Amino acid sequence: MSNQTTVTEFLLLGFFDVRELQILHFVIFLAAYLAALMRNLLIITIATLNYKLHSPMFFFLINLSLQDLGTISVTVPKSMSNSLLNIRSISYSGCVIQVFCLICFFGANLSLLTVMAYDRYVAICKPLHYEIIMNRKACIQMAASAWIAGVMYSAVHTGNTFSLPFCHSNIINQFFCEVPQLLKLSCSDTYRRELAALAFSVFLVLGCFAFIVVSYVQIFTAVWRIPSEQGHQKAFSTCIPHLTVVSLLLSTAIIAYTKPISDNLSPLDLLAAVLYSVVPPLMNPVIYSMRNREIQAALKKLLQKLIRSKNSMSMFLS
Repeated sequence: MSNQTTVTEFLLLGFFDVRELQILHFVIFLAAYLAALMRNLLIITIATLNYKLHSPMFFFLINLSLQDLGTISVTVPKSMSNSLLNIRSISYSGCVIQVFCLICFFGANLSLLTVMAYDRYVAICKPLHYEIIMNRKACIQMAASAWIAGVMYSAVHTGNTFSLPFCHSNIINQFFCEVPQLLKLSCSDTYRRELAALAFSVFLVLGCFAFIVVSYVQIFTAVWRIPSEQGHQKAFSTCIPHLTVVSLLLSTAIIAYTKPISDNLSPLDLLAAVLYSVVPPLMNPVIYSMRNREIQAALKKLLQKLIRSKNSMSMFLS
């Protein structure tokens, strides 16, 4: 029997070994994290405070922003602290939590985007029945189902990964705990487990993707039947941001998890990890706010209130 040691911590690889570049990495990630935090909290605040935005679409958008906040908060702060403190370690339990939360938010995100596609389908293809079908109870149940699907999906992957013994090494060739990198460290045969995890992932992703495609085929068919140009623009203004967010999530995840696992960390590996763990939470609020006139109007109104209150406070103090 080969000697096996119990792994109590893992060592994450940083972006740089030079101290000045580590500080630069910290500053860049801090800026990205604060930008994502501010943008997603702004979407949540606007959609919550403005009663005109109390609709199913914005209810789901609030949940999407919460998931984006969770996704970027799982990986980026730990990476920033490692660069700032010039350390590499993450505890075994911390790695388990990181893997579970990251996969949970990804699965919930994909499930919620599927629900949002159905919401757009009902709104455009069955407008007269929209309020009946997408009532408050149904929206809460759909959002809860998306979160539950994420938890179940994550539980399978996390349990499948950490039930394996790790003895080859405790060095993870990534700046956070990533499942493919962890499977590479196992001293047992992981082929069947990898195949089972891949099959489950393909089933979930293809199932959601197929539902979204079918929904949008019917949506675009219905849109072209709308006689007015204004109707076309209104329909596309709500559909295009959602399609863009779906494309961004799936493309970055596919790039990250279909690339070959290399023994040494390469710029492509880091770029792929950043693409699916940092870019979507950072860009999703921008995509929705740029194309959605209701969000733009609500944001403008909120800024005007803040400016007026600031001017009133200045006059009072003077």
